[in-house]
Amino acid sequence: MTDTAAGQTDAGPLADREWRLITEEARGGPAQMAFDEVAAETAAAGGPRTVRLYRWAPSCLSLGRHQAPETVDWDACRAAGVDVTRRPTGGGGIYHDSYGDISYSVIAPADELPGDLMESYHLLCAPVVAALRALGADADYVASERPSIHQPACYLRGLNPAHDVVSDGGDGGKLAGNAQHRQSEAVVQHGSISFAVDAEAHLDCFAAPETTPETFRDRVTGLAELTDADRETAVETLQETLAGWAGDASEGDWTDAELDRAAELVEAKYAHDDWVRADPRELRE
Repeated sequence: MTDTAAGQTDAGPLADREWRLITEEARGGPAQMAFDEVAAETAAAGGPRTVRLYRWAPSCLSLGRHQAPETVDWDACRAAGVDVTRRPTGGGGIYHDSYGDISYSVIAPADELPGDLMESYHLLCAPVVAALRALGADADYVASERPSIHQPACYLRGLNPAHDVVSDGGDGGKLAGNAQHRQSEAVVQHGSISFAVDAEAHLDCFAAPETTPETFRDRVTGLAELTDADRETAVETLQETLAGWAGDASEGDWTDAELDRAAELVEAKYAHDDWVRADPRELRE
């Protein structure tokens, strides 16, 4: 966790392993999901574990793995220049605003992580919660479950103490949602952190949303509302905290082989209608 007085971050339980930090990269949504998969393949093959921050450019709607494509307003997304991809993780759709969203991933071999889902979530999310607190937000896991408002939208689904981080010490608005993709050899945990909330743009991505922007803003809050930090400071703090948790992970980059593999995955999967617009019942690992 982060000691805000000392400005230092305690190393996490996996800090003695080989990690790399990929600092915030702006890429399209299909590429961002492809790089998560590539990092998992690298970790499973004995390469470095990865902590990374990333920015969605252009803004993107990422669908949950089991989300029906008819819940999306495809015409509205196209008109607004919003990209659409599908995550390998569950949950509903998330509108990742290119400015208002800060996303992260932590990728490590599966056999190094707890089998208990909540324990694993909290282990990997610890540096994110620490960074939010260091920025001045009273962030914590939601104190108790809350009911769903609009199931197709991930930020309006029921809140769960395992993976939903909110303000006001666990009783406020949702700040960050987190999800895991657990494979036999590697685990990807990624999350979306709200810096600034655009409720109208978020809801416009969905076909006939069963709620209003006012209700959305009651459920979801952003760092810009809670702290004086600008986006650059928020990103730097998150990167420093993730790197410290990973044992002062050195800044790294993708190898040429990883770049080639990500390009393959974008074309064959994450930008392809067979994945993005698929009937979820037909999707296979």
